[in-house]
Amino acid sequence: MEMPDRTMRRQVLLFISILSLASVLCQVSYSIPEEMAKGSLVGNIAQDLGLEIKRLMSGKAKIYTRNTDEYIELSRERGVLLVKERIDREVLCTETALCALHFQIILENPMEFYTVTVQITDINDNSPTFEINEMKFKISESAISGAKFVLERAVDLDVGINGVQNYELKPTDNFALKLHNNADGNKNVEMVLQKPLDRENQEQISLVLTAVDGGEPQMSGTMLIVITVLDANDNAPVFTQPTYKATVTENSPKGTVVATVTASDVDQGSNGEITYSITNTLENVRKVFEVNKENGEVSLIGNIDFEKSRHFQINVLASDDGGLTDSCKLIVDVQDENDNKPEINIMSKSTVISEDAELNTVVTMINIEDKDTGENGNVKCFISENLPFILKSSTNNFYSLVTDSELDRERASEYNITVSCFDEGVPSLSSSVTLTLQISDVNDNAPVFERSSYEAYIVENNTPGLSIFTVKARDADWNQNARVSYILEDSSVNGVPVSSYVSVSADSGVIHAVRSFDYEQIKDFHFRVKAQDGGSPPLSSNVTVKILIQDQNDNPPQVLYPVQTGGSLVAEMVPRSADVGYLVTKVVAVDVDSGQNAWLSYKLQKATDRALFEVGLQNGEIRTIRQVTDKDAVKQRLTVIVEDNGQPSRSATVIVNVAVADSFPEVLSEFTDFTHDKEYNDNLTFYLVLSLAVVSFLFITCLVVIISVKIYRWRQSRILYHSNLPVIPYYPPRYSDTLGTGTLQHVYNYEVCRTTDSRKSDCKFGRAGSQNRIQSEKNILDDPDSPLEVRLNKQGIKQL
Repeated sequence: MEMPDRTMRRQVLLFISILSLASVLCQVSYSIPEEMAKGSLVGNIAQDLGLEIKRLMSGKAKIYTRNTDEYIELSRERGVLLVKERIDREVLCTETALCALHFQIILENPMEFYTVTVQITDINDNSPTFEINEMKFKISESAISGAKFVLERAVDLDVGINGVQNYELKPTDNFALKLHNNADGNKNVEMVLQKPLDRENQEQISLVLTAVDGGEPQMSGTMLIVITVLDANDNAPVFTQPTYKATVTENSPKGTVVATVTASDVDQGSNGEITYSITNTLENVRKVFEVNKENGEVSLIGNIDFEKSRHFQINVLASDDGGLTDSCKLIVDVQDENDNKPEINIMSKSTVISEDAELNTVVTMINIEDKDTGENGNVKCFISENLPFILKSSTNNFYSLVTDSELDRERASEYNITVSCFDEGVPSLSSSVTLTLQISDVNDNAPVFERSSYEAYIVENNTPGLSIFTVKARDADWNQNARVSYILEDSSVNGVPVSSYVSVSADSGVIHAVRSFDYEQIKDFHFRVKAQDGGSPPLSSNVTVKILIQDQNDNPPQVLYPVQTGGSLVAEMVPRSADVGYLVTKVVAVDVDSGQNAWLSYKLQKATDRALFEVGLQNGEIRTIRQVTDKDAVKQRLTVIVEDNGQPSRSATVIVNVAVADSFPEVLSEFTDFTHDKEYNDNLTFYLVLSLAVVSFLFITCLVVIISVKIYRWRQSRILYHSNLPVIPYYPPRYSDTLGTGTLQHVYNYEVCRTTDSRKSDCKFGRAGSQNRIQSEKNILDDPDSPLEVRLNKQGIKQL
């Protein structure tokens, strides 16, 4: 909205001074008339400050003012100041002729502020008014020409040329109007008698007093003056002095006597009785002071506040009963007391600051105001010690809170900063405010494992997916920067990627076994796990984890000697002249497990004559325990059980045939009969097993699909068993590593050659001791009609 040139004037004054800490303090002044419409242009603040519109937008420019009412608003998009609310100068500035709005414009990133002053000029929007509509006088007819009568002044809330400029009194038959200019710019209005009064001619006179201002258009106000003419009272009261002065301390209690004014009247009787009254037209005087009508004592009836009014001018009127008056002025100066605490106003502040903020970063800007004056209004501010912040004074009553040292969120994630301000009054008054500042995290800490290295144990034959161990790393950062992920670093174990052995849970750090481990194949391996946080860029650290495989008793003992064959008979010869303790043979077995799982013990389970032989518990040596006699049977059969020391224990059995004879033919005839007995027992076993299979088959016909597969496999194994095909020997790995137990200390060699009747016409040779192989236990002879030849030598028995 545009205003006429005659009602709108604008002055722009730009003062620039450099503010410390890279903040800029500029002062811009504008002048606008009151009563401008809402939205009217005050000034182009962006142009006057030399700022760009985008700087106002990015800096989130805003107006900061200590007043509760905001009359000016900032348009960031246009870079201008606009009238936000209608401004009434008379409401805004009740006592001062100069009226102005003061506020600051705050910008962020970087933080800047500018001071703006908008002066409000007066327009003629108020007419002169009198506090009372009618004023009455009682004037003696004996009053001489030139007698003065003080009239009420008109009040015009406007100032300057728009205020009261002149008075007019009508009619002017008896009285003339006289104006006196005061030092404060106001005018005293007196009515002067020009022509003596005649009560008999006119007992009551009515006059109209008109007050006119100098505005355009001109405005006026009137008051009626009623004069009652009395009989002679020719002396008016007279004050002892025209001006009185007094001082009063603010916050003085009600009833305190400020001063006493005195007037005298030389008349006697009722014409000499003086009445005092206050004639001020401004209500603030009459609400604070009163005068005793009889003695002229001026006392307090309201509260005195130095910050609202520093001095008062009281107009006191003395009048007698004859209507004669005199007036004086009482100037009351108010003395300040330290009754106001410093006010701490937060102009702009940051609630969060990064821990990598540079030194001298502005955190908060503070404005301090103390309404007292002098030393009572001098304020100094401080913050707590041992904080990474300092408080710097940028200009009068403005402070900036800045960083003074490096921040570390891991040491302190939050600061409660108390700003305390003290004035220099006696006693000193203070106020404080606490600012809460959060320190935001920066990814400056790598994850740290709880140990420098880890060792974990797992028992072999584990289930794939089994949890082995948990690695744990901690990150001193916060939130995403402290979120740790675990990664298995690429490496190989025996040429195979470590990922085929173990896996690591990315979230929990739990290490799982990917496969089932076999202690006999791998005893330990190691790898590296990396802990990486979720920062940007991420930080990481790694640790070595060693997995130790623990042995399980999962392998039974394996008999190396004597070798059990399916179609041949092996026998050890003991001469009948053998003494007690004669070494018949030695059972040699190994266990591929380790530790106590590989500790073997030998026991004699069955024997043809248990009183003739014994087996060494630790070495497996078979020895005679008594003298061999002629009554002892030639054919001796020993069953030896070999057990390990595991939990639970595993075992294997071996049958040792011993021939008690002094000659080879004797041995041959005895073992031929033995073969027939063995075949009979094997046939009987076969029929019993076959019968059991048939009964089982009939019992589980409801599960024919599953059971048929098992029966098929069982029947195939039985066919292979009766086919007399050579059994492929099993070679246990590292069978010779027996940790000092079960090893063959002496060399035992044997050779077997057998012939068969119809099905087997070729010769088959088996060799033990040098080839280290194990054959499963079978019948010594498969065919009862086959001939058997046995010959004995030092190394063993050869069967033809």
